[in-house]
This record gives sequence, structure tokens and C-alpha cells, in this order.
Amino acid sequence: MNKHPDPSKYYIFYDGACSFCNYWIQWILKNDRKDQFLFSPLQSAFGQKFLRDRNLPQQQLNTLYLWKPNSFYYVKSEAVLEIAKLLGGKYQLMTAFKLFPKFFSDWVYDRIAKNRSKLPGAQCPVPTAQQKEKFIE
Repeated sequence: MNKHPDPSKYYIFYDGACSFCNYWIQWILKNDRKDQFLFSPLQSAFGQKFLRDRNLPQQQLNTLYLWKPNSFYYVKSEAVLEIAKLLGGKYQLMTAFKLFPKFFSDWVYDRIAKNRSKLPGAQCPVPTAQQKEKFIE
């Protein structure tokens, strides 16, 4: 995989050691019908560079980031809602949660993140060769 950011893609940075996070990354991968997302664990060299370049905490792994190179990045609940919007279709309905103030949405996000290890574990399916191309280490 080319490590130079592709400005036509959206990058999702997540906690690669979290089974709850990995479950949702696999879910996004399965529902990314427009082939618009690439993925990188925050623990990876690419993920750490993303954090370092923006002066973001490098050891705080309970935060999801969505990045569009040369454009923007979203954090926590904003990232989740933007991913739903980009997936389109019925998932766009989640954007109705934008009616809630960001501090409230992020509070809910933080409660889930804090308790993610207690949430039901998900199986981690082995990605196909084509899916592996979407991951940047």
C-alpha cells in the first residue's frame, strides 16, 4: 500500500488493539460500497505520524479520527456521524444526531469509549487480500 495520502480517500484512525473498534472497522469495510475509506490503527507508524503532525496526544487511543487529506479531520462523534453520512443510504439517518450539541454527542462517545472493553466482544474476521489493501500500517 502506498503510504502517501490519497486526497480522494477518507482515512479512519482507530485503536487497533480494541476488539470493539475492530468490529466496527470491519463493519465499515463491508458497507463501504463506494470504496472511499482507508484504515490505520492509531498505534501504527502512519497513525502516530497523523497524531504527531497535528499535535494530538499520541498515547490516547480511545478516539476515532476521520481525515480527508488537505481538507479536514473529525474527532469522536463528529467522525462517526460523518462516516455514516459518507456511507450514504439508510446510514445517513444517523446524521439526525447532529441536532444534539457536540458536547453531548462527545459525552456519549466518551462513555462508550470508556466502557468498550466491557461491551460484547466481536469476532475478528480475517480480511481478504483486497480488504488488506485498505489498511495502512
